[in-house]
Amino acid sequence: MGIPLRPLAVAGARRSEYRELPPPRALVDVLACAWHGHTGWARPLRVLPDGCADLVWDGRSLAVVAAVAAPVRLWIPAGASRVGLRFRCGAAGALLGESVADLPVTTPLRELWGPAARRAEEQLAATIDPDAQRVLLESLVAARPGRPEPKLLTAVHALGTPGARVAEVADEAGMSERSLRRNLRHAAGTGPKQLDRIQRFRHFLRQLEPLAHHRTTLATVAAELGYADQSHLGRESRRLSGSAPAGLVRSWDRVAEKFQTRRKH
Repeated sequence: MGIPLRPLAVAGARRSEYRELPPPRALVDVLACAWHGHTGWARPLRVLPDGCADLVWDGRSLAVVAAVAAPVRLWIPAGASRVGLRFRCGAAGALLGESVADLPVTTPLRELWGPAARRAEEQLAATIDPDAQRVLLESLVAARPGRPEPKLLTAVHALGTPGARVAEVADEAGMSERSLRRNLRHAAGTGPKQLDRIQRFRHFLRQLEPLAHHRTTLATVAAELGYADQSHLGRESRRLSGSAPAGLVRSWDRVAEKFQTRRKH
C-alpha cells in the first residue's frame, strides 16, 4: 500500500496527514501497523510494491489494496479520510483466505469475507471517529481464522538483507525452494527473488532522510544494502517506484522544506 515519503505533507494552505500506530499485542504476528490518513487535496497516490497488503476503509466500503509487481496510482479525492491496517509481509494470504497473487490491486473485502465484511462496513459507517474505526478493523481481523507459518515469516525477514540467497534462505527456514516459492506467491503475491528486490528497496526508502540531510551518499547506501553499484540501485528504483533515487530524495526534501516554512509562519 502507498506510504507517504513523509508522515505529513503540505500543499498550499491544505494539509494531508498520515500517521501510523503499532498493532495490538495479540495481532503483532499478522499486522505491521494501523494507520489513518486525511487528504488535504485531490491527487493520485503512488502505491509502491512492498510485499504487504492493506485493509482500507474509505468511508464507504472496505477493500484490500495490494501492489505486487510494479508501482500503481490510486486517485484520492480531497478531504478524504481513510483508516487501514497493514498486514505484515507474508501474512496476508493466510488471513484473507486467498492467494495474493490472484488479487487485483483493489479487491472489495465483501468478495473475500462475505457477510462478515458487510457487517463491519455497517459498523464502520456508524462512527466517524478514526480511533473507533481502527478498533473495529482490528477486531474484525482478530476474529479471522488462520495465521502465517512462522518459518515463512522467517524467510520473509531474511530476504532483502545484503547477500541473501534464495536457496540459503529456504534452507535456514526449513523449507525447500519450491515450497518457499509456492507459499510466498500465496502469502505475498510474488516469488522470493522479486520479494528480495522489494525488501531491499524498502530498506533504501528508509534512508531518504539521511540522504536528504547529506549524512550519507547514494553510493554508500547502495554498497551497504548490497547493490552491485549506484547504477544498480538506480535501475531498481526506476522499476519499483518509477523514479530515480535522486528524485525520491528531492521529493522527500521538498516536502520537508514546505513543512518547515509553514511552521515558521
